Amino acid sequence: MKKQLWQGQLEKISDYKWRIPKSYNFGMRVDGVIYADEELLKDIRSDRAAEQVANVAHLPGIVKYSLAMPDIHWGYGFCIGGVAATDIEAGGVISPGGVGFDINCGVRLIRTNLHRGDLPKEKLRELVWALFNNIPAGVGSKGDIRFSVSEEEKLLAEGAAYVVKKGYGRQEDLEYTEECGTMKGADPSKVSSRAYERGKKQSGTLGSGNHFIEVQVVDEIYDKEAAEVFGLEEGLITLMIHSGSRGLGYQVCDDYAKGMVRLLSKYDISVPDRQLACVPVKSEDGQAYLGAMRCAANYAWANRQCLMHLSRRVFEKVFRIGEGKLGMSLIYDVAHNIAKIEEHEVDGKKRKLCVHRKGATRALPPNHPEIPARYKRIGQPVIIPGDMGRASFLLVGTEKASETFYSACHGAGRVMSRSAAIRSLRGRSISRELEDKGIIVKSTGRETLLEEAPEAYKNVENVVKVVHEAGISKRVARMRPLGVIKG
Repeated sequence: MKKQLWQGQLEKISDYKWRIPKSYNFGMRVDGVIYADEELLKDIRSDRAAEQVANVAHLPGIVKYSLAMPDIHWGYGFCIGGVAATDIEAGGVISPGGVGFDINCGVRLIRTNLHRGDLPKEKLRELVWALFNNIPAGVGSKGDIRFSVSEEEKLLAEGAAYVVKKGYGRQEDLEYTEECGTMKGADPSKVSSRAYERGKKQSGTLGSGNHFIEVQVVDEIYDKEAAEVFGLEEGLITLMIHSGSRGLGYQVCDDYAKGMVRLLSKYDISVPDRQLACVPVKSEDGQAYLGAMRCAANYAWANRQCLMHLSRRVFEKVFRIGEGKLGMSLIYDVAHNIAKIEEHEVDGKKRKLCVHRKGATRALPPNHPEIPARYKRIGQPVIIPGDMGRASFLLVGTEKASETFYSACHGAGRVMSRSAAIRSLRGRSISRELEDKGIIVKSTGRETLLEEAPEAYKNVENVVKVVHEAGISKRVARMRPLGVIKG
């Protein structure tokens, strides 16, 4: 079926920014702004996600504009790649649709002391198989890292810090994790028993869909000074882990998204799409969702910490050398789906805002107090993964990113739905095609590879070019995939 082109207004602001004026739709409180170039705009117009940018502009308390990053595509309520901030003191709302179902889906980048020459084809194959066999992946996958009910409550409250205390990692890992791996204000009492049940056996599991563990090689350096700070050079082997809060996060979103639809009349809120159901941040209902969402965010950071711990063990086993000699140090871990209470300048005044980032990553500038001391002079690492067949990128945040509430994109962004990719690519062997390019892939299911084939995504090179040229993040390094584990 042919896609219907979006026919709404788009006014060019610059070569990399486009405006949906608030006059486009009655009820829009602010303009919509989409970061894209002419090439990406073709894909954006073939998707109804731009309409979601306009819909988000209706939210009570929204300030400045409803934003979309260049990886924009259709999502639940908000588009994927959407950013919006609401003024808490002016009745600003929080919406589960602005965070998403996989709360704190995110990515961490790990450097090693290995170089490309340390991974000939057979050693790479051995490593990929070992990662696949030792790290649970796939829909409903369960792991060997288990916690009791009382321990899980502590995990939800303390996040990655709790699992590090239990022996799954190093103390320094926390320093290089957003929020140090623990989001304050998490309230385990606001998480349903169903969510607890879904999460109790999934710590240290990869999940399915676009989640992955990827062995990479640094193949281009753009900013030598920043790369040196990160300990990166051409030919170095890195590891990237992309996963989230699994069934627990999904259930938290499902519980509160459904509940908020029934609360719209209570707060006299009107939205153009029920998937944008929301409540005032300062309300009891808003605080309950925040408390539960923070628990799911902490679960995700703990999950990625456990996945890194398991990956370290696999590398030690395959290379038969100790962890210290392998390096395996965390460069950074960033969240992609989250809402945070932050201070930003609006109309010349500092205001307390609820910043929704859905399929978007934080991009703090140099000298910001919330980034590790080691990175102060260069800015926060911004990690943008691509697809299985193309590169991933490391960037840093900039002062100009203040125009996006210090946000950048989170990936390449889909151009085909999962079902469309399966229909279009059926009959092809994606694993064989990738191996012909020197990329070894292991997956729990053949359809997963069809869903996640490179053709299903925008070219990440184009997406990263937009955020770099727009000035909201600055390129540091490019990593090319060598081996990929998919759920």
